Amino acid sequence: MAVPKRKTSKARRDIRRSAVSKLAMPAMSTCTNCGALKAPHKVCKKCGFYKGVAVFHIEEE
Repeated sequence: MAVPKRKTSKARRDIRRSAVSKLAMPAMSTCTNCGALKAPHKVCKKCGFYKGVAVFHIEEE
């Protein structure tokens, strides 16, 4: 039966369990129409364009 040779310290255990070290920055791209940051392969929330085509119209205040 496998038994650990040494006790795992709390710091080493918590570093392994932490989700912070596993998170990565989400990918962002610029909109070709307005230049705003947007998620890739998604419609721009600022202008409503996707690949140079107007998908929906956004009303400005």
